[in-house]
Amino acid sequence: MTGKRSVWALVGRYSGLAFLLPAGTFAGYALGWALDRLFQTNFLYLVFLLFGIAGGFLELIRTLRRDLENERG
Repeated sequence: MTGKRSVWALVGRYSGLAFLLPAGTFAGYALGWALDRLFQTNFLYLVFLLFGIAGGFLELIRTLRRDLENERG
């Protein structure tokens, strides 16, 4: 393939994006929950949940932007 990706490579890449946001959200929540247990607090889960959501969105936007730039040339 000269410069173009196969359909299956694109399907694999974009199906991976479908797991990006939930994975970031879960990781942030789990880290916050663990820190809440460690420090005996009740708010860190929410802070890290928001960080996980933001991180998932940023990575999603970054990946889509990169793909659009590569597609344009």
